[in-house]
Amino acid sequence: METNNSKLNTGFFFLCLGLLITLITSVTSFLNLVFETLNKRFPDVLNASYQYGYSTYEYESIRMALATLIIFFPAFLIISYFWEKFTKTEMGHIDHIIRKWVIYIILFLSAVVLMVDLVALIKYFISGEITTRFILKVVVVLMTAVIVGKYYILSLRNNQLFGFYIKKSGLIFSCVSAILVVGAIVCSFSIMDSPAKQRLLRLDDRRIGDLQNIQYQIINYWQQKEKLPAKLSDLSNPLSGYSLPIDPEFEKGNVYEYLIKDKMKFELCATFALPIPKGWREYNNGVIPMISYRERDMMETSYPYPSGGINESWDHQSGRACFERIIDKDIYPPYPKSAR
Repeated sequence: METNNSKLNTGFFFLCLGLLITLITSVTSFLNLVFETLNKRFPDVLNASYQYGYSTYEYESIRMALATLIIFFPAFLIISYFWEKFTKTEMGHIDHIIRKWVIYIILFLSAVVLMVDLVALIKYFISGEITTRFILKVVVVLMTAVIVGKYYILSLRNNQLFGFYIKKSGLIFSCVSAILVVGAIVCSFSIMDSPAKQRLLRLDDRRIGDLQNIQYQIINYWQQKEKLPAKLSDLSNPLSGYSLPIDPEFEKGNVYEYLIKDKMKFELCATFALPIPKGWREYNNGVIPMISYRERDMMETSYPYPSGGINESWDHQSGRACFERIIDKDIYPPYPKSAR
């Protein structure tokens, strides 16, 4: 309802601003969450390789989208409730104009999303990239844009469409949105598993990294002295600042074990919470990612698979696992005496 009052209502202005911010953030987070979940659920074998190893960091985008959605979506519903409640009262002329601008901005963005979605559909169809996950992504984007666009068209027309008055359109929109968001959250957790399991995976990831660190130091020790260290504490060096890593759950009695099996053979042991994950690991948009310094160290020390990183050479089940290593002089020759 519009009145001739031309005074701007500050509260309504910030409601409109909050509505735009929370809606855009909620939709963006929802789509990101769905996309990343589908990427994990339906990996594209054209841009992926089957690997052993930890990839807990690959869930970071899902975690971020999930956390953002959990906070911003309820805020959007609350702001929408008060926004709708205010629009049903007597509004000033400027408030009415602002309301229309907000709705038109939302409809414009929905139309842009639809057009971009259709362009992407045609592009990928021509390149033959029609996969299950791509089709599902297109459906989700179309459905999201249609739902948002239809609701605000009804709001612009005062809940009238084709001459029919639709009661409680806001409630219907909120319920449908909540169902979609909850469904996306449940699916994402089915891919990531529970936060407790994610923590266990990250602890095991830390253990593998520590064992690789120790393995590298043992090989370096042998290359310098042509003998294996008698015990792990021999690797500590106050001059270089190297300190021996310890199990993250050492307070529970977990320790890293080192056993000399032969002159050139040793064994490293640790206690793991879960079996090592195995599965398809996808490159970023089909491009092989650049190797970080940590990953390069893994590749150099994952003997006897020097080009594999965290792979079969660190395959383990839950519980105590040991990894036998044999130093090959051809791959790791002793340093010249002049360089020691």
